[in-house]
Amino acid sequence: MKKILIPAVLFFFPQSLMAADAPATLQWSHRVELSVPVSGVVQSVNATVGEQVKKGQVLLAMDGAIYRARVAENQAAITRLTAEAAEARRDFERVEELHARTVVATVELDQARLRLTRAEALLAEAKASLRQQQKMLDDTLVRAPFDAVVVMRQAEPGMSVAAGLQPQILLVLARAGEMLARLHLPAAQIETLKAGQQVTVVVGGQNYDGKIRALGLEPVKVKDEAGYQVDVSFSSKAQLRAGIAAVVKLP
Repeated sequence: MKKILIPAVLFFFPQSLMAADAPATLQWSHRVELSVPVSGVVQSVNATVGEQVKKGQVLLAMDGAIYRARVAENQAAITRLTAEAAEARRDFERVEELHARTVVATVELDQARLRLTRAEALLAEAKASLRQQQKMLDDTLVRAPFDAVVVMRQAEPGMSVAAGLQPQILLVLARAGEMLARLHLPAAQIETLKAGQQVTVVVGGQNYDGKIRALGLEPVKVKDEAGYQVDVSFSSKAQLRAGIAAVVKLP
């Protein structure tokens, strides 16, 4: 029986069309350092490292006694100045009416107008001061700006905090449920990618659906090799840690 030989055909695909595994390192997708813009003593800290916190939750409270006293003082001043401004207006309107009937001289009308202007200016100044003092009182509370996990705690009750040009970091938060896989690619490979492209991130054998968030425009030197930084964002219900090795499966 005659054998028929069928030639084998080999297909070669360009490297850009083949899926590639790129090593990456996990980073926080959004990391913030929290401080307070007012001086004082830490009264309480309601956050521990690794704890999940909700947006708006009070994490730290400064002793606000002095700021509450200033707010109360300004409120009392506003009450008094409001009454004085109302009295000055009534006096001005009375003098204005008498001036219209030529009962009083113009100089008396000008003096009444000046008293009203001063009273209203003092009231406006007191209201501005109250807003400032209320803002300082509000600043004694440190709240979570978004749903987050506490990464670092550097504050304890009784610790003194001095506001200045160099803010004192009290807490560090990272956005909960979202991570970044950061990798570096050569120019030829990064040209095949685009922001928003879907990729797969592998961490500890677990696959996550990721999306390219940003593609670097300038080379970054990593381990004596230049490459372009690529950030891939992905969601995870499990609490992952920054610095862990990962793999990004590129198209």
